[in-house]
Amino acid sequence: MNTAEIISKLPYSKPFLFVDEIININENGVVGNYTFDANLDFYKGHFKDNPVTPGVILTEVMAQIGVVCLGIFLLNNEINKNTLIALTSNEIEFLKPVYPNEKVTVISEKIYFRFGKLKCKVKMLNAKNDEVCSGTIAGMMV
Repeated sequence: MNTAEIISKLPYSKPFLFVDEIININENGVVGNYTFDANLDFYKGHFKDNPVTPGVILTEVMAQIGVVCLGIFLLNNEINKNTLIALTSNEIEFLKPVYPNEKVTVISEKIYFRFGKLKCKVKMLNAKNDEVCSGTIAGMMV
């Protein structure tokens, strides 16, 4: 399965699709990126006159690239429109803010994938290669 096919199988659409590109993917992990458009609605109120990307959105970007894209790759042809995807747990530490128009890279390493549950160690880097957040995310694909 190529990267365009993986992105096309994501159960998200704009404005909630947070994957621009998958740079590398294999059975052990994935690397992808996303650029935050300054026109995204949440920047209008978070924070007034000093927009910053909410932590829940940073977590979502890491989940979409680091867990869902990898899960689709691992399931390969077993995934279909009836496959359910759900976040089961996350533990993320936030280290630096992410601003509008910033491009981030997500690096995910598989911890395990068994019985439909995928758990990954994830981190997000900004364009300067500074780590902005990291932790673990797990999800179910059934």
